Amino acid sequence: MTQQSTGHVSRVTHFALIVEDQEEALDFYTETLGFEKKEDSEMGEDRWLTVAPAGREGVHIILRSPEWFDGRDADRYEELVGHNPMVGLEVDDCHATYADLRERGVEFASEPQEREYGVEVIAFDPEGNELLFVEPARA
Repeated sequence: MTQQSTGHVSRVTHFALIVEDQEEALDFYTETLGFEKKEDSEMGEDRWLTVAPAGREGVHIILRSPEWFDGRDADRYEELVGHNPMVGLEVDDCHATYADLRERGVEFASEPQEREYGVEVIAFDPEGNELLFVEPARA
């Protein structure tokens, strides 16, 4: 079944991870994973902070504090800290990524697993969010 384009959306540009500590998250994603800080600016009393894989264009991860939200939304977003949807990250060599990040103190759910579509391993950021590293199968 082919999908019909509505022509409204051309690409995904950002998605948010709700994090308790923006500085700790920034340090992890830049210093440990090698991402680069893309945007960092004040938005009233809040901070707009994004990261993305170094040297690449594409989707930015917003490292967003639950403090941005008031009222009923505050509780809902506070509950997302450490429970955001899994982030999928493509890597060239899953075993090497696992070894390097494990040496840097990153926690993993298991060792890399061979799958039909490639090699994968799940890691956790400092807040407990799942990061799925995938090395696609070679053709």
